[in-house]
Amino acid sequence: MSTSIPPSLLAKAVEQSFSAVLITDARMEGEGPAIIYANPRFLSMSGYRLEELLGRSPRLLQGPETDPQVLQRLRECLLEGRFFEGCAINYRKDGSRYHVQWNVAPIRDEEGRIQYFISVQHDISARVAAEAHRDLLARALDATAASVLITDAEGAIVFANQALLRQTGYRMDELEGRNPSLFGSGQHDRAFYTDMWARLHAGEPFRSTFVNRDREGRLYHAEQTITPACDAQGRPTHFISISKDISERVDHERQLRQIAERDVLTGLYNRRAGEQRLAEFCRTGRLSLMLCDIDHFKSINDRYGHAVGDRALQACGAALQRCIRQTDVCVRWGGEEFLLLLPDCSLALAARLGERILDAVRECREEGVPALSVSLGIAQLGREESPQALLERADAALYAAKKGGRDRLELAGSLPDHSIA
Repeated sequence: MSTSIPPSLLAKAVEQSFSAVLITDARMEGEGPAIIYANPRFLSMSGYRLEELLGRSPRLLQGPETDPQVLQRLRECLLEGRFFEGCAINYRKDGSRYHVQWNVAPIRDEEGRIQYFISVQHDISARVAAEAHRDLLARALDATAASVLITDAEGAIVFANQALLRQTGYRMDELEGRNPSLFGSGQHDRAFYTDMWARLHAGEPFRSTFVNRDREGRLYHAEQTITPACDAQGRPTHFISISKDISERVDHERQLRQIAERDVLTGLYNRRAGEQRLAEFCRTGRLSLMLCDIDHFKSINDRYGHAVGDRALQACGAALQRCIRQTDVCVRWGGEEFLLLLPDCSLALAARLGERILDAVRECREEGVPALSVSLGIAQLGREESPQALLERADAALYAAKKGGRDRLELAGSLPDHSIA
């Protein structure tokens, strides 16, 4: 059952419409269709009074920045009686510009002949300005050297600037909608991320150095600040990350640390670094310590020269490194003496390692270097024993090994109430 709508109701609806409505006749000669009706919204948008528009062509709204290609497409649609939709710049009566989005549809009589054209229009100047402002911000973010990443409240990526794309090797279409966890390197523990999210959901920024992974799997260090963007109720709607690649600085600092803690000749830890590691291991409790001294080293220097002596030190240091575990630490303690720190290692296990070291050094074959051997003194950390006391017991065992004929090891006696199992 169809319901007939009174013409007065339709007229009232158009008059009160939020959309601007313009109706023209259908003539195409001369300047084309002429205006026969404009609703109050259209008059407000254009700044004209109705009597100033009636009988005039809508061309009076056009100006130097009105896109001629849009107008040509409009004319083609009118000539062919097709629906038109487009956007352009129009001009108000006072000469000011505004951006309009409009559609034009033909109105036909009962025989299908076009009698009128009706245009429904919206002023989209505010939207265009907002989009232009957004594009300006995007260009500004792209121009900065810092890497910028924006996610929504659920952590899905909505924006990445060019610096971040260059840094990570991803394209924007590969990142959009994904979670920043794809940059994860696995080098941060659960507590790191728990603290991060706790701060962000509390509306606080989070600052830290992240170890991330790029598209090719390479690690990089980023000095990163993540800031929540909140709504009027203080709820985070987006998270903004600004970061700087500090990989070169981290590598440089690592090199400086290595220079500061490594022996130049052998590449092992130097004495200063060894003392620090010894103190750290002693605080943890279970530790065996081994002092290693090259036998008759003074004779090697005197007979073959210091260059050969240096090669002997290098060969011995390399042999020690090959024998120890990943968790162990080898130190150039001074002169021809080496210190091995063996965490979580019983005295019995340290003794077996010592036998392996004795064999490895005997088998060293370096061109121009005579046969080598070492003497070893091994001690296990006693309850509440100081690093210095532990060293003294290992040194006494080393002295006993040398006195007992060299090329051998000696175990230091255990302290009272200390198990060597």
